[in-house]
Amino acid sequence: MLAAFLRFEHQLTRLAMAIAIVMLVISVTLSFYQVLTRFLFNAPSTWTEVASRASMIWCVFMAAAATFRGGYMMAVEAIYKVVPRRFALWLETAIVLCCLLVLGVLIYFGILMTGRVSSQTMSGMNIPMSYAYAAIPTGSAFAIVAVLARIGAQLSGREPVGSDNSEASHDDAVPEGAAQEGPQSPHDNPDSTSGTGQGGSRL
Repeated sequence: MLAAFLRFEHQLTRLAMAIAIVMLVISVTLSFYQVLTRFLFNAPSTWTEVASRASMIWCVFMAAAATFRGGYMMAVEAIYKVVPRRFALWLETAIVLCCLLVLGVLIYFGILMTGRVSSQTMSGMNIPMSYAYAAIPTGSAFAIVAVLARIGAQLSGREPVGSDNSEASHDDAVPEGAAQEGPQSPHDNPDSTSGTGQGGSRL
């Protein structure tokens, strides 16, 4: 059951990331066109700025799913260093609950805002403004699936617990004092051989 859900989430997150990339390309292209029309042709376009802004909104909210799934959101690494490893899973669970709460609020109020502006149109375009606001609940829904998949993979032991970018995970992987260990062989330390280096001379 969990494996099927993870496969479903993987495809869903890939779709969200593909949409985010397309929207980013559209936003950059429209912004470049806006610069050309404004400063080169001295006839600024009336719709590209609004369309570029809407595309960027969709890009941000759709890319949030992949960001949550990979654990690339801003992490307070000091907490992972202070909390014992046996409590790291409890910490991750608390973080997931907070994320789900925020994403649920975004979905709820995002739907309300989308319906509220459905009768308005974008400036310079005959397109409902709700198309731009719809990115909020849509991206949040994708992100909820990604958050559930991440905590599910951690609870089942398929993925390590903790922040992917945290130095705490790297500190556990490297034994203490390994970086301070000197050469093990006299041939690796030129100072330990007689006749070379400052410590090589013997009485």
